[in-house]
Amino acid sequence: MSVPESTWQIALDGYDDEHQRVHNALFALGACGLGTSGGPLLVRTTADRWIVVAGVYDGDGPDTHLLTGPVLTGLTVADADDRFRRVLDLRTGVLRERIEAPDATEMMRFVSLARPGIVAVRSCFPGAIERGPAELTAVADGKVDEGATADAAWMRVTGSEGGIVAALRETRHDRVVDDFAAVVGDASKQPEPEAALAHVKDAACAGFDALLAEQERAWGERWDHADVVIEGDDHLQLATRFALFHLMASVRDSGEAPVGARGVTGTGYRGHVFWDADTFVLPFLAATHPASARAMLEYRIRRLPAALEAARELRRAGARFPWESARSGRDVTPRSARDRTGRLVPIRTGQLEEHVVAQVAWAACHYLDWTGDQAFADGPGLTLLVETARYWASRVRTEPGGSAHIYGVIGPDEYHEPVDDNAFTNMMARWNLRRAAEMADTSDARGAAVAADVKERQRWRAVADALVDGYDATTGIYEEFAGFGKLESLVIAEVAPRRPIAADLLLGGARVANAQVVKQADVLMLHHLIPDDVVAGSLEPNLRYYEPRTAHGSSLSPAIHAALFARARNFPRALHALHIAGRVDLDDMTGSSAEGLHLGTMGGLWQALVFGFAGVRPRGGRLSIDPRLPPDWNALEVNVRFHGAHVGARIEGAGMQLRADAPIDIELGGRSFRLRRGTSDFGLTESGWELVP
Repeated sequence: MSVPESTWQIALDGYDDEHQRVHNALFALGACGLGTSGGPLLVRTTADRWIVVAGVYDGDGPDTHLLTGPVLTGLTVADADDRFRRVLDLRTGVLRERIEAPDATEMMRFVSLARPGIVAVRSCFPGAIERGPAELTAVADGKVDEGATADAAWMRVTGSEGGIVAALRETRHDRVVDDFAAVVGDASKQPEPEAALAHVKDAACAGFDALLAEQERAWGERWDHADVVIEGDDHLQLATRFALFHLMASVRDSGEAPVGARGVTGTGYRGHVFWDADTFVLPFLAATHPASARAMLEYRIRRLPAALEAARELRRAGARFPWESARSGRDVTPRSARDRTGRLVPIRTGQLEEHVVAQVAWAACHYLDWTGDQAFADGPGLTLLVETARYWASRVRTEPGGSAHIYGVIGPDEYHEPVDDNAFTNMMARWNLRRAAEMADTSDARGAAVAADVKERQRWRAVADALVDGYDATTGIYEEFAGFGKLESLVIAEVAPRRPIAADLLLGGARVANAQVVKQADVLMLHHLIPDDVVAGSLEPNLRYYEPRTAHGSSLSPAIHAALFARARNFPRALHALHIAGRVDLDDMTGSSAEGLHLGTMGGLWQALVFGFAGVRPRGGRLSIDPRLPPDWNALEVNVRFHGAHVGARIEGAGMQLRADAPIDIELGGRSFRLRRGTSDFGLTESGWELVP
């Protein structure tokens, strides 16, 4: 997709039936956990249309999938042709469709960020064109019922437990038709139409213009606290704003927020929740809109009983969160699937990919580090840390010599399974045990109720100290898992110079399983997620060793490498990886964007820019800033919230401007400063960063 003049818009001319499902995902609209297809409404097409509400599922077990609610139909007035144009304004979340002259016809629509559940559509027609009334149509397999009042229609689709109800009202004046829909989803019971009817009445009474003004204000406020400005690369600027828009649009900020791998931009992976949400999506929200991050954690908290039960079924302690989660919190990972050759292959991630347990704990702590939410720290956050630490303490096996091990797992590199002592899994478990003990100590000192006594905390620390991590002090390299160094020495970068690539398809699964080929960042991700827990100076030797051996077979991988290459000041490699992460969906690089956009990749793109290039992250109660500005860029500007303060950082050459709306403590290049309210300028000197008077 070409870059328009504005870095706030994506645009598409004409109608391409072959790629229409991809385009429907790219132009998808969402807000507060409600998502709608970006498929054309104005023109007659074969495109599929859908509407989903995060967390509202149908089916059971591995067959659990997002329920599709009633969709708007009856709006089309013309056949698709080259005169058709779509433009999505990322600044406001408004999608415009237009058929050019001689009979210019326009339509604009949005999902309201200010009024959750409201969809508004305005159609403007020349005098020669007539359009019939809009209708609600069910496209799901659930039970459907419908009804009408004097001025509105409603339709409800009910799944195996919950359901989605939509109400529709229409107003006409001159050659303009305004349609208002209100969508209400309920994950646990059949929703009643009265709530949707009341919401749609309020929306219609307010009118389209008032709703649009609310929308513009609401999105403006979100962008003020989240925008990332890259001066010197318009392609990357647009890709970044595209990613941030969909990250903000996919997650509600109250109650609980389940975030599937494709957000609300499609039904890929059936809407199941993976570690992507905790590791890649939540950090952006914790740093820009904490209410949404808290709602994501609430999803995990309410499923803690299921995680506790899953651990007990394995005769272990604590909580074992599932690899794929949906409605109940029980594991819904399929046990088998057909590969691209049609062969039935087992799926063992649900049984063996256990690092998700530590990722839930990491997400909770990441939220705490950004927000300082003490009530969460002494309450549900502490509970999550304690129960995940208990799981690892019962999962680890201590050998007679005293060393501790985790046998039989799958790490983020899913080309090798099962493996023993995966460095990523072991070190994240170690981090989990130590952070839980530290957090329990702190809460105990404040007089908060702590379920784990001093003796249990001491055991966690002892287990953490004994866990092997595969680090070789001679080479400075962490062995990805026990025995990795004995596999065939195959450098995928030499075999396939153009990456990303699916190495298992290129070389065959059997060869890859016995070779030093990595699917995605594994060991390297430790340097990104827990940089204070890896050996100092180990980033560069591990980058040199593992990146050429990484196929980037997962869309999550390039952004992590971009962040780490930036930290290592290898800007050509960093920017190459960053552009790949930014184009995954815009160019449909994986061939799977039709099922929905890769929300984890989008979160990784933000992390690469903020953690990697800007070097902004919370550390020890301070906001640490250690920038790496590529020479190709004129400036980089990021916006975050830290302990309630809105902080903006503009990095430009050897200077930096920081602004805050409340005093905070920062760490800049290893030196501590008290950043006062307002704007402060810093300059880089031979002795480090200095405050400019």
